[in-house]
Amino acid sequence: MIGLRALIQITDTLALDDRDIDERFVRASGPGGQNVNKVATAVELRFNVAAAELPADVRQRLIALAGSRITQDGILLIDSREHRTQAQNRLAARERLVALVRQALVRPTVRRPTRPKAGAREARLTGKKRRSTVKRLRGRTDGDD
Repeated sequence: MIGLRALIQITDTLALDDRDIDERFVRASGPGGQNVNKVATAVELRFNVAAAELPADVRQRLIALAGSRITQDGILLIDSREHRTQAQNRLAARERLVALVRQALVRPTVRRPTRPKAGAREARLTGKKRRSTVKRLRGRTDGDD
């Protein structure tokens, strides 16, 4: 069946191709009893950000959000070992990937510099003058000695 691709739906308009994701299963430390020594339950998910069909701005924000989890080759590493089963860890890793991509989709709001209003400026200066007067009056008077 050529042409069938598994997609991970992010939003209505964006989906990640399953071919950009590579999963490796390794032995996990932690809970699991004797099972932990026999079964590879931890998941190391690798997502190729460079090859993924993402808009350029989303790709840049994803790389910035990933920080040290991204390699020089543009591969995002997500490690999941909090559950006892491979399936649960796999699902948790994919959910973390989806959450990270959704976070990268949000465009940061552009800050437009504003000026303080005349009333606010006047109130600030009045407060400064009042404080200055209070401090000046705390000093010694000249005729006390």
